[in-house]
Amino acid sequence: MRVGLNATCFNDRPSGARQRFLGIYRELSRRRPDLEFVVYEPTDCRVGRWFEGAPNVRAEKTPFPSTRSIRKFLTASAYWRRRLSADGIDVFEHFYLPIVKAPNCPTVLTIHDMRPVLGDVPALRRPLYRAIMHGALTKANHVVTVSQTMRAEILEFHPGAAVSTIYNGIDPHPFRRPAEDAQATRLSLSIPVPFVLSVGHLEIRKNYIALLQAIAACRAGGRDISLVIVGNYGVQDDREREIRSEIERLGLTRHVRLLKEVSDRELADLYSLCALVAFPSFYEGFGIPILEAMAARRPIVLSDIPVFRELTEGKAAYFPPHEPRAMAAKIEEILSCPARQAEIVAYGDRRVSDFTFHSLAAQVEHLYERLAA
Repeated sequence: MRVGLNATCFNDRPSGARQRFLGIYRELSRRRPDLEFVVYEPTDCRVGRWFEGAPNVRAEKTPFPSTRSIRKFLTASAYWRRRLSADGIDVFEHFYLPIVKAPNCPTVLTIHDMRPVLGDVPALRRPLYRAIMHGALTKANHVVTVSQTMRAEILEFHPGAAVSTIYNGIDPHPFRRPAEDAQATRLSLSIPVPFVLSVGHLEIRKNYIALLQAIAACRAGGRDISLVIVGNYGVQDDREREIRSEIERLGLTRHVRLLKEVSDRELADLYSLCALVAFPSFYEGFGIPILEAMAARRPIVLSDIPVFRELTEGKAAYFPPHEPRAMAAKIEEILSCPARQAEIVAYGDRRVSDFTFHSLAAQVEHLYERLAA
């Protein structure tokens, strides 16, 4: 079987989608040396180097950049029809919208969330994105999504779609670092201790303003606690300004660190150093920092949203995301109770084994075989 992977949406910018692609398809190429993978690269990233040494993976350049997906779609249909037919692809997997349907084989579409059709774009653009999503769900022979919560959202939006859930995954080993080994990172990044850690791009849905207000409330109640937010790439400058303005308004300048472009090693160190991990989002399709916190054996406090309940099976600590005082109360409750911390950590240590790339790659493999039969 020859599998075509349309990786023209990926570049070196960290993201959950990129992490999933690397973890699952590296493992799948190792797991099934009899399968041949053709990885279609964008002009601005050598995706093939991520599979270096894999004899059954061949990288092919395309004329498309990793961004401007709608513009790519408008110029791409004829290209892909010719290319996929010439390459003899048996299954074609697409990782972004709008979708390009393969002419002579099943097309699989991976969807991470439904933000473009649920109001995360300007109102004037929503009809376009809804039409694009409906078109993609109609054209795809099969849709893969990252949680049962997302599967329900997709089916509510487009009843009758063929949708499977294959979770995102994690390699837990890099996150299992003793705190004493992370002290150099604490000093180099000037991290105040003790601290709450939150990880994710600086976007409205990440709800950092409420988290800042919760930290201020904890401090006002006598808890000496700071906050470290890892924003990495993709930061919106106007959102960063709003967050920094709120930090100043709350008098938290000495107690909040806003970090970007943190290395993988530094991120693992921050997990090992933190008192707990807070994930206050209004909306997520998944939530990879939950897996990272589990792997690092750290207690977690989460927004009480369906996908977080799903991933943690209702066994973490939750707060209503629109209520900073309730968030502060939950943070204080967990920080004050070592027994509850140990309970959450022990559960996470067991649960994270359900998200190994080995088991997820096996699920993708079975899907391909079923579609190509």
